[in-house]
Amino acid sequence: MGARYYGADSENGDRIDDPSEDALFMMISDINDTDNTFVVIQPDGEDPVWFASVAVLDEGGYEVVRRDASRREHEVTTSTGIGDMAHDLTIWMALRHRPGRPPRPIYDF
Repeated sequence: MGARYYGADSENGDRIDDPSEDALFMMISDINDTDNTFVVIQPDGEDPVWFASVAVLDEGGYEVVRRDASRREHEVTTSTGIGDMAHDLTIWMALRHRPGRPPRPIYDF
């Protein structure tokens, strides 16, 4: 059975369906600058509307990319705190559209 909402895949072939914050922490901790340089999280299926990725930077730290075409969001940041990244990504993904559910409203205050 595949992921209910989304899956996280690393360059070395590891995959976790519907990863928790702790699972993302472990996947990000396992990436390195030689043979496992990134993790991508996105919905299963053809042409996903959103994704997030974490990649190791050559100079140290990580680049975090969040893209949601349905909301016209595209953000690129850098970070060194794996726990903060896993926490922020978990919250960001919880706000994404999931198949079979209506999209969450966007409020501009």
